[in-house]
Amino acid sequence: MAEDIMNKQQFDKHIAGKKRVVIKFFADWCPDCKRMAFFIESVLKEFSSFTFYQINRDNFPELTEQYEVMEIPSLLVFKNGIKIGHLHSANAKTPEEVTDFLAGYFTNTR
Repeated sequence: MAEDIMNKQQFDKHIAGKKRVVIKFFADWCPDCKRMAFFIESVLKEFSSFTFYQINRDNFPELTEQYEVMEIPSLLVFKNGIKIGHLHSANAKTPEEVTDFLAGYFTNTR
């Protein structure tokens, strides 16, 4: 289960580490976000070595703009405070697409 990020300080702390983290940007009203919710937990079980967070993009428009989150859901991979990967909604429709994306950043977990 993804931990919710409730403020910018939490966000900054989570992305700053040396370990890769994934943050899902979503919104409560988003149908694609609800669709992803049906399968994301099973996908995450394959990648137990990383930490997964989620943030409601409507509550953090400045972060949404800063990290160029134009579509939701979007999965962003961070390491050392830098965005190193971004999976846009258009390419995150199936468990296979999400798995393939994550495997590219966490190849040692497959």
